Amino acid sequence: MLPKGLLLLLIIIYSCAAEHVSTETSMLPEAYVDAAQRSTHTNNWAVLVDASRFWFNYRHVANVLSIYRSVKRLGIPDSQIILMIADDMACNARNPRPGQVYNNANQHINVYGDDVEVDYRGYEVTVENFVRLLTGRTQNGTARSKKLLSDAGSNVLIYLTGHGGDGFLKFQDSEEITSQELADGIQQMWEKKRYNELFFMVDTCQAASLYEKFTSPNVLAVASSLVGEDSLSHHVDPSIGVYMIDRYTYYALEFLEKVQPFSKRTIGEFLQVCPKRVCISTVGVRKDLYRRDPHKVPITDFFGAIRPTRVSTDRINVTLANEEDFVNEVVQSEPRKQFKIILEPQFTAELIK
Repeated sequence: MLPKGLLLLLIIIYSCAAEHVSTETSMLPEAYVDAAQRSTHTNNWAVLVDASRFWFNYRHVANVLSIYRSVKRLGIPDSQIILMIADDMACNARNPRPGQVYNNANQHINVYGDDVEVDYRGYEVTVENFVRLLTGRTQNGTARSKKLLSDAGSNVLIYLTGHGGDGFLKFQDSEEITSQELADGIQQMWEKKRYNELFFMVDTCQAASLYEKFTSPNVLAVASSLVGEDSLSHHVDPSIGVYMIDRYTYYALEFLEKVQPFSKRTIGEFLQVCPKRVCISTVGVRKDLYRRDPHKVPITDFFGAIRPTRVSTDRINVTLANEEDFVNEVVQSEPRKQFKIILEPQFTAELIK
């Protein structure tokens, strides 16, 4: 047993040390404390799926390509976008404009473009491959570009479009993925630390039924229609005889076109983009599994990219050691040039009345 004097001394030393730690903690910069309390979000991934085939489903390809173009414009690189397209509308024999896909009758911009990287196409788009992709159980020999290499710091956007019903989404018009299979796949993602937060977005009939079985943490979900409702298309192009885009994706895209990489727009605002008066169907939202207030979450947390960047209008030297003198001489001899980034919009609301 310790003598009373020694015990009292130890108590005094411990109290002083605890007070010192508390004082040091309270003196930490506020920005540092705030950063420490934030989530471990370090990178973004997007899984974009068009699950339907045949020419009359042209709009579903336009849906997924429109979202693809938006997330790519906001900074998610192709290496972190998995694009699955069940049918190649750009090269369909019925397409009067080979190699082109448009999301509006005005044909303002070709969303297929020259730089679309399709990771799974045609009969590669199956329920098995989709579930394998989510859970990280891809088959041996699968190309790296076809793998979802997310981790515990990844915010993952999953966008699905096609034909669905109560509790299922059709793939290739020949098989279905059920709401339970989706819930199991996302649960495996959570258990295997394959996401930090997940935003599930689906545009199909009775879309809300697809997120009913979810139980995994940190999942926010939005659906174009409630159970018992159909999701409707927006407008038709008489020149090709098919609908161009679905209503929910049209208005979601209209919102995203106004978002810039450093925008302060929030996910909470995005969840309200398609009221029933324009969507006709009722948009469903599920946020009981999500820990944050959507109105305080930047939309770029899912639709943009996390990168250490510095914006500058000055010329910057990026040189090898043995080329330094030469490059410096060239830089000094050339006048500074101003530059401007122009991002062409996919469409404007005034184009379609």
